[in-house]
Amino acid sequence: MIAFLSVAILLLLIVILWQYLRLREHSRHLDYIHTKLTSIVDRGSHERLLLFNSNPHLQTLLTDLNRLLDVNHKGAVELAKLEKSMRSMLANISHDLKTPLTVVLGYIETILHDGNITEEEQAHILRMIHAKAEEVIRLMNSFFDLAKLESGDKQIALSRVELGEVCRRNILSFYDILNAKGSEVEIGIPDEAMYMMGNEEALDRVLSNLLSNAINYGDAGGVLGLTLYSAGDQVCIDVWDRGKGITEGHQDKVFERLYTLEDSRNRDYQGSGLGLTITKRLTEQMNGSITLRSKPYVKTVFTLSFRRLTF
Repeated sequence: MIAFLSVAILLLLIVILWQYLRLREHSRHLDYIHTKLTSIVDRGSHERLLLFNSNPHLQTLLTDLNRLLDVNHKGAVELAKLEKSMRSMLANISHDLKTPLTVVLGYIETILHDGNITEEEQAHILRMIHAKAEEVIRLMNSFFDLAKLESGDKQIALSRVELGEVCRRNILSFYDILNAKGSEVEIGIPDEAMYMMGNEEALDRVLSNLLSNAINYGDAGGVLGLTLYSAGDQVCIDVWDRGKGITEGHQDKVFERLYTLEDSRNRDYQGSGLGLTITKRLTEQMNGSITLRSKPYVKTVFTLSFRRLTF
């Protein structure tokens, strides 16, 4: 009996010692995780937790923590990119507002201090001041529109729209400009009606932006095209030209807000760099997409794609 009790006590002591050693090992691993995790977060490094342990629960914890670190790192990268974009945007806003306002102040000082100015010259200067003031208003409206689109405050009401009529109306609105430039126009709009869920006012603005860009930056090619067609369950609109185009290195940036490279096409609204950004946001609010393909002086194509309605 005494021998049995001795063996039982020995076994109990072994179990207690084994549990103690196991708990000590777990504590050491948890201390390592805490120290390593604190170091990674404090330094903002892209390291990950690595621990060789057979405990499946601990391995699950490490996997989840590494996933959180990935999310945190991605968020930090996006935040840094956003902060850089905001600094660039504020710099561009300041520049774009300062330029016309400086001109306005210059004209006003001329009127105030030049006693020899004639009535005709004064009237001309006032017209220039009026034009520059309208430029500032258009610019501010563009910033305001983009802010509403990106905040989600501006929801577009969607209804059944026939795209052929919208395309014809918009290309005709630029007929006089194209005729004056001597540009050739190639229009491909089928007689068959093509419908989508959209907003005519938003579509007019989208097409107006794209056609204006094609005229302003593609006139060297001497031709502008607008093509409406179906592709599977999609209905697509191509606005294209054969002008200087957009080099491959900049094609993924032209839809960014205030992307202001002089050779890019995102210089709508008197250089605000908002034209294509607003175009993209409006297209997305109509559940569509916009893509770009460009080979300078061969063909530059902006393609709008929407789900086609068949009823």
